[in-house]
Amino acid sequence: MGIMTTRWNSAEHLKTEEDIQLYLEACFDEAGEDPQALIHALNIIASAKKFNQIDQDFEQTTGEPAQLIAPESSPTFAMVAKCVSALGFKLTVKSIT
Repeated sequence: MGIMTTRWNSAEHLKTEEDIQLYLEACFDEAGEDPQALIHALNIIASAKKFNQIDQDFEQTTGEPAQLIAPESSPTFAMVAKCVSALGFKLTVKSIT
């Protein structure tokens, strides 16, 4: 008999805005230059916040549907910044030293 496993769904554990913020910060730290890792993180957050509401918020703030977070997309910095904003956050810069 093999080992029984269950599928991990990060979105189920993002219950507060602080949870989401810390998750997003960790993902940005870990993703490095991998845009697909960031897209995955944004999808997890959108799932946690109920994608339909995010899609509406994104369209209201940008005039575009939230298609940029499709897993196969190749987002530009502007697209990621817009999506982060639609999720209720802003990108900031901090020293790494």
